[in-house]
Amino acid sequence: MIDGRVRSGKFGVMIVSLTRGDTLFSRSAGDMMQPASTMKLYATAAALDRFGPEHTFSTDVLRDTATAGPGVVNGNLYLRGDGDPSMSSRFWKDPNLPMTTLARSIAGAGVKHVKGDLVFDASAFDDQKIPDGWKTKYLGSAYAARVSALSLNENVVWVAVRPEGGTAHVELEPATSTIPLTSNVRVVRGSGGRIVARQSGDGIVVTGSVGANSGTMRYSLVVPDPALFTAGALHAALKSAGITVDGVVKPGKTPAAAVKVAGFASPPLSQIVSDMNRESINVVAELLYRSAARATAPGGMSSATASLANIRELLSKKVGTDPSRINVSDGSGLSTLDSLTPRNMIHLLSYAHRGPWSSAFHGSLPVAGESELLRRRMRSTPAQGNLHAKTGTTDTVIGLGGYVTAKNGEIMAFSFLYNGTDRWNAKSTMDAMGATLANFVRD
Repeated sequence: MIDGRVRSGKFGVMIVSLTRGDTLFSRSAGDMMQPASTMKLYATAAALDRFGPEHTFSTDVLRDTATAGPGVVNGNLYLRGDGDPSMSSRFWKDPNLPMTTLARSIAGAGVKHVKGDLVFDASAFDDQKIPDGWKTKYLGSAYAARVSALSLNENVVWVAVRPEGGTAHVELEPATSTIPLTSNVRVVRGSGGRIVARQSGDGIVVTGSVGANSGTMRYSLVVPDPALFTAGALHAALKSAGITVDGVVKPGKTPAAAVKVAGFASPPLSQIVSDMNRESINVVAELLYRSAARATAPGGMSSATASLANIRELLSKKVGTDPSRINVSDGSGLSTLDSLTPRNMIHLLSYAHRGPWSSAFHGSLPVAGESELLRRRMRSTPAQGNLHAKTGTTDTVIGLGGYVTAKNGEIMAFSFLYNGTDRWNAKSTMDAMGATLANFVRD
């Protein structure tokens, strides 16, 4: 089946019965191959194994003075990142809600005036915002948003333009005070128009036109400094909540003795990994991948290096497979430097299947013919509604890794990886194999 369909490139395949414990098929299963987004299976397992499915992240605001006058903080406010990947419109619909909620909580704690600075602390991760191996051509796209322990709206800002009283009203969503905005947008007749936004220095310049009868037009940009962007969003929200900050917005480390004023909690990890895998959100994978390694990272500051070490420790001590058979630079699979083996992935899938967080892991995966990235695949075959797996796609990779229940009731784990340029035929081959497995019956 493999040789007949794909004209070039390389296939790595392994299929095992988790019910009986035997291998049904193996081809180049020990060869190192690029995984693309099937790498998210590792980020998912690492996070669930470290934290458990009910874990929530908390982005906190603290003050560095033990006492303050009525309504007055005599020192600084600190915005401390926890690697929360959920502070976005994907999870909360309104991209302003996380920082607005924090600001209202701060006001509710009685704070009206901050005499010091607003200090943002993203020291839970190192300063590498772009993982090694990400192609330059990716970097302007939302799927290659920067990595930071203090992230907001998946580190993408929307420029929103609408006609208002004969002029063009331009604003950022979410609102932030740390990105200067310059507008040269004209209002024209009708309901058409076209806007262009570009980075210029530390700000954004918007040009083009909007129709007098047009609705709101939007243009998205990747944020170059996520932590600064997020802190600016809190700064803007504090102003809207009637809280004055005398100082500036700047980076820094939260003092050990700082007192918590407010916090914003994420949804449970089970929901976060479900959204991540079903829509294959790279920045969420990056944040989870690094967060899972913080506990063992030197000085508590996670990094790509610490995250790889964490994955290898998981594989060695718990999964029971060779940790050297994975060598990756990120948690999303976007890096061209990532490589692992189908056999390694099978061992991970086997461990995830029997782990205490198995239901959250299984439930995070798209379902063939029914949901998200597998919605249009394997329809009207025995795999529909049965096979659930993580997809992976780049210019030179097609991957599929997950589970399927055979016709005779056996639960199977499979890892299909293809590296090459004949991606269309590789994908159709994987779909055919998935349908065949769903219809499998032993003699």
